[in-house]
Order: sequence, then structure tokens, then C-alpha cells
Amino acid sequence: MKSKKIRNMEDFAAVSGISRPTLSKFFNDPGSVRVSTKKRIEEALEKYDYQPNLYAINQNRRLTKNIGVVVPYLSDPFFAKIARVIEDNILETGYKPVLLGSHGRPELEIENLENLRSIKPAGVLLAPLGRASDRAHVDTFCNDVPSVLFDANIDGIGAPFVGSNNEQSVGIMVDYLCRTGEPPTFFEMKSPTNPNAFKRRNAYIASMEALGHEPNLIQAAGEGWEFEEIGFQEGRRVVRGGKLPTNTILCSNDRLAIGFLSAAFEEGVRVGLEPECTLRVAGHDDHPFSRYTCPTLTTVSQDYEAIAKRSVETLFERIEGKTTADSQEETLFDGRLVMRASA
Repeated sequence: MKSKKIRNMEDFAAVSGISRPTLSKFFNDPGSVRVSTKKRIEEALEKYDYQPNLYAINQNRRLTKNIGVVVPYLSDPFFAKIARVIEDNILETGYKPVLLGSHGRPELEIENLENLRSIKPAGVLLAPLGRASDRAHVDTFCNDVPSVLFDANIDGIGAPFVGSNNEQSVGIMVDYLCRTGEPPTFFEMKSPTNPNAFKRRNAYIASMEALGHEPNLIQAAGEGWEFEEIGFQEGRRVVRGGKLPTNTILCSNDRLAIGFLSAAFEEGVRVGLEPECTLRVAGHDDHPFSRYTCPTLTTVSQDYEAIAKRSVETLFERIEGKTTADSQEETLFDGRLVMRASA
């Protein structure tokens, strides 16, 4: 039998034996407490027939209708494009996106998160820097504010992740290049910032070995986000040296490939599928500029629309308490081969 109805949260805390701060945390965000604690609170709500004043709770929290969106580099057209698609999806919900870029700097990423924390957003979508991120700070933020990671994941962070299936996307590119010519050599940064780079490296090695070919890696010196410059300088060095293991180059991302194409041109090497061409070059991501390079760049397209839509949906599931605070659910979307003139 249900007990006498409780009038306020203080009374409810007293009869349920659950602390007032824990109850407040639960009513602010049900996913922010442990599953066992959530179950105790829900059982107590049923037992004592307590209906919290959600309007008062929300007024006390002073939450905005803002959704934070943080990307590593706003000047990169790839992130600018996916951010625009995410913004459109957020606007359709009646919320307002607050877009911030970290300019490749870990200290600015932290500052962006703290600035968002100060305005009490309903939730945050974060494309982290990755290896350069302050892991502990990002983890604490994601535990305090409903958050979803997209594009690049950081293992162990208590937040869902939505991104591309690098194993699948690199695999279809390696298969295509092997079927249509010499097996590819993988061109990458030796110390990449974005964790996707390591996944792509591993996917390349696995795909080559599965097809019975020996993997070959060319690891470019350089760090940071100036990928085109790194691709150009290191591309020119290896092309000039004339020691490429094969006549096919698969770059870890399109921005490296754009730099590599420029390096080949500078060295007088023809890239493409025509009989007079001596080198094939492919990339990954379908960067907005990849269709305008010379020759146009063969690549793998990420599903921007699906990633953006699912990221927003997953965030609102967190905001509404449909997933637990420590959920690390991963949603991956397959890539699509885009064949152009470079390979």
C-alpha cells in the first residue's frame, strides 16, 4: 500500500533515506546517477507517491536551450561541413547550437568546455582533439554534462560515440586499389593527433594481410593540424627519392593526399589513370576540396548526414535520461567508395 503523499523533496529525502543532493542530481539528469541508485529512487517514487515539481527544478538549474558543439578545427572544411549538418539537426529540435573551435590546441579545448559549462547547456556534442586532449578533463566534463563524442573517440571516456567505421572504409579502398593495380603503400603522419589515424593504419595492415600482400608504411614527420603542408613536404621528399615500394599511394586522410598531389606535380610526376601517368593516389574522408583537386581525388566518403543525425539523437537520449551517465555505446556508419581520376 502506498504511504501518505510527500509534499517536497526534503520530505522525500527524509522518508526514502536518499540524500537531497543525490535526488537533485537524479531529477536534473536521471542518467547522471548509478543504475542501482536510479532503481532505488524510482522504487521510492512509486512507494511514496511523490511527484517532483519539474518546473521548479528546471528553474533552479537555469538550463538554457543551448546545445554546445565543439570541433577541433573550424577552418577545416571537413569539420565546418559536418558542424553545419549538426547545427541543422539541432535547430529542428527547437534548441540552439553554440559552435566552438579548438584550433588544434588542448588548452583551448578545455577553455571551450568550461565556457560551455558556465552557461549550463542542455548537452554538448564534442569532436575531441584525440591524443592531444586532456583525457581526465574531458572525462570529468562528460560525467557532469550530457555529452556525445563524434568523429573521433577517446577510449574509456564515459560518453557515447558516433562516427565512421574505419575498418570497413579503409578495407573497401584497399580492396579496390589492389583489384585495379599495384597494392597501395600507406602514407600517414608518424605521430598523428587524431585517433582515427591509428584505426586507419591498423585497418590498412589488416586488409593488406587478408589479401595476401605485404603492408608498406611511409610515416611523415610533423605534428599538428597542418596536414596539407606535411603531405606536401614529406610527399616531395619520398617522390624525389624515387624509393616508393609501389606506384599506388593511399593517404590516411584527404588533406594529406591534397598535399601529396601538389608534391607530385612539383616533381613532374603524373598522377592518375591515363597511360602516361606513373602514380596513383587515393585518400579518405571525401573532403569538400577533394573533388576539385587535379586530378580529382579518389577517396572514401563518410556519411555526414547519418553521423550528424545520430549524434543529435543520441545526445537527446542522454538529456532525457534514456541512457545511463556512463554509457559508452558506439555507433559506426560505413563509408562509400568514391572513384575519381587520381586512382
